[in-house]
Amino acid sequence: MSGILVLPANQPTERFYRGGPRIAAFRGTDSVRDDVPEDWIASTTPLFGEERLGLTALADGTLLRDAIRTDPVRWLGAEHVRAFGADTGLLVKLLDAGQRLPVHVHPSREDGRRLLGMAHGKTEAWLVLEGGEVHLGFAEPVERAVLDDWVARQDVDAMLAAMHRIRVEPGRSVLVPAGMPHAIGRGVFVVELQEPADASVMLEWRDFAIDGPGAGQLGLGLERSLTTVDRRGWSAESIAALVTVPTRDRPVALPVDADPFFRAEWFTDADGVELDAGFAVLIVTAGQGIVRSADESLPVARGTVLLVPHEAGPVRLEGPLSVVRARPPAPETSPAAPSLERSETTP
Repeated sequence: MSGILVLPANQPTERFYRGGPRIAAFRGTDSVRDDVPEDWIASTTPLFGEERLGLTALADGTLLRDAIRTDPVRWLGAEHVRAFGADTGLLVKLLDAGQRLPVHVHPSREDGRRLLGMAHGKTEAWLVLEGGEVHLGFAEPVERAVLDDWVARQDVDAMLAAMHRIRVEPGRSVLVPAGMPHAIGRGVFVVELQEPADASVMLEWRDFAIDGPGAGQLGLGLERSLTTVDRRGWSAESIAALVTVPTRDRPVALPVDADPFFRAEWFTDADGVELDAGFAVLIVTAGQGIVRSADESLPVARGTVLLVPHEAGPVRLEGPLSVVRARPPAPETSPAAPSLERSETTP
C-alpha cells in the first residue's frame, strides 16, 4: 500500500551557483555546504546529461520513477494515467539563491521536441518564501543580432538593463513561461514548480562555474540554442499578470494559464482544509500540526515535505499550518496545446 511519504532532502552537489543554507534552515538539517542550492522533491527527472543524479529514492532504495512506472494508477490515479501515462508531469524544488542566478531561458515544449527530442519544455513557477529582486522578460523587442552580440561579449549589464526588474515578496507566486529570459536575485528562496525537464540555455555564464558555450547551450551551439529565447517586448502589465497573491479565501497560487503545466495552492490558514485524492507534493511553509488520511496521521512542522500518492485518498490538514500543495497538470488539459507557448504577438 502506498501511504503518505515523508521525503528527506535530495540536493545534488557542486552546482554552478551558490546556495543551500536557507534549505538547511528550512529543512532542519545541519548542512553547512553552499554548493547545494536546490532540493529536488519527488523527482522522476535526472539532471541534464545524467542517468541518476537528481532522482528521488524511496526508503527501500527504489527510485520513485521506477515505482511509478511499475504501478502508475496506484501513484497517479486512473484519470491522470489515461491523460498522461506514467509521466508525473511535475518536478518540485526548493531553490536558495545564494547569489544572483545567471540570465537564462528554458525551452518550450515545441523547442524541447524540435531541438532535444524531449517530451517536455520547462515552464516554471516560483512560490516565494523569502523575497528579493528578480529579472523577467525583455521590456522592448530585442533583435536577434543584438542578442547574439550581448551573449558573445557577455554584456550582462545590457541584458539586465533590457529586462523588467521587480521585487517579489514572501507569499507571492510568479509564473515564468518557457522562453522568457529571467534571473533570480541573491537571497530569494522559493518553492519552484516546473515541467519535469532539466534544460537551461545560458545567456550569461561569466563568473559562473559552467561551460557556457558548451553545456550552457545544452550541446546545441549558440546558433540553435538562442532560437529558444522569447525576444518579444513584455509590457509591465503583462509581467504583473504573471504574479499571483494567494489568500485564505482563494488559495490558488497560479494563473489559469499554468494548468496545462502544473497546479499549485498555498493554504495560508490550513486548519481544517480537506484535500481531494490525487498525486501531490505537500510542503509545510509555516506552523505545525497534523496531516491525516484514512489510514494514518502524521505530525508535521515547517520544512516537512510529503509525497501523497493517489492511493492515499483524501487528506485533511489540521492545526495552525501554512501548506503548499503542488500537483501535476490538469488531466482535462491533455492533449491541448499549452496557451503559454511562444507566439509572434506581443503580450
